[in-house]
Amino acid sequence: MNKEEFSLNPWEVVGEVNYERLVKEFGIKLLASKLPKQFQDNLLFRRGIIFAHRDFERILECVEKKKKFVMLTGLMPTGRFHIGHAIIAKQMIFYQSLGAKVYIAVADIEAYNARSQSLEESKKIAFEEYISNYLALGLKKENCEIYFQSNRSKNSEKSNAYYRLQNLLARHATFNEFKAVYGEISPGKMISSLLQASDILHSQLKEFEGKIPVVVPVGIDQDPHLRLARDLSQRIKDFDFIQVSSTYNKFIPGLKGGKMSSSDPTSFISLADSSKEVETKIKKYAFSGGRDTLEEHRKLGGNPDIDVSFQYLRFLFEEDDKVLQKIYNDYKSGKMLTSELKGIAIEKINFFLKEHQKKKEQARSKIKDFI
Repeated sequence: MNKEEFSLNPWEVVGEVNYERLVKEFGIKLLASKLPKQFQDNLLFRRGIIFAHRDFERILECVEKKKKFVMLTGLMPTGRFHIGHAIIAKQMIFYQSLGAKVYIAVADIEAYNARSQSLEESKKIAFEEYISNYLALGLKKENCEIYFQSNRSKNSEKSNAYYRLQNLLARHATFNEFKAVYGEISPGKMISSLLQASDILHSQLKEFEGKIPVVVPVGIDQDPHLRLARDLSQRIKDFDFIQVSSTYNKFIPGLKGGKMSSSDPTSFISLADSSKEVETKIKKYAFSGGRDTLEEHRKLGGNPDIDVSFQYLRFLFEEDDKVLQKIYNDYKSGKMLTSELKGIAIEKINFFLKEHQKKKEQARSKIKDFI
């Protein structure tokens, strides 16, 4: 399957994603090349991993003028927490450092309807795989609210407002619209989508933060949820919502190429993997941009743009742009071999995981304070 044949929706990504095509099809904008210093200092923005947006100017203004804003994101608790999930987690922590109130929705209702997973299993996975990793990565208790879709709040006024909004939004969407946005649709997915729209919009209700700018950082596959919520927010006249802002990040590739899949351990590096597991996965499965023979590689060089080990360094594990550029140049010229590049990736990933796993153990006892 080539770039022109890929398919993408909130529940599945198949094939190699053509980001340029999606920018045109979805009507989103590329991020400006020059952003304020706080954003240029962030690896994900600086390297174009976060590459597109809707109405992000509103959030930049909030940061510049030190005005309050909300960052909302969600997690689907259906598998192991891997380095692909860390892309969004790092954005949560970044926005929190800029003064945002962070809302994190555990999409257990969506997992029940779209993946046939029990609420109890979702709760277990959310605690053990996701929330503990968020804390270990640096998420703070202050200005942070994590909730489950199935049990929004013990405060009845807040809980009622959240579910009431979901039901009121239903009047302003049509079945044909759901089909146009999502393709094949079921009643369960429709309910889940309306609840996600309530997730995206409800922080602006008077029972929560009141009228306030909201940014939702997502992978590009989640844009249908944003399009629906943005459209509904402007149709429903019972509330005066500020239009939601959003940013879109590229997918960190799976070990064998394509998107990482939580159901396929050979496609991802888990943040719980041992040093030996990391070494085995990189050496055995990581797609290489190297040539077929040593002689060819020395003569023609490798392709770091498709090499998974290099992409892991670019997305997460090498902060120094000059070091990264030297690795890129050495590999592209043939001076660096694939085995050497994989060795660097293994060393960097394991160095990070050794410290992270210690922090995760310490974080387990603090999870209850965040819910």
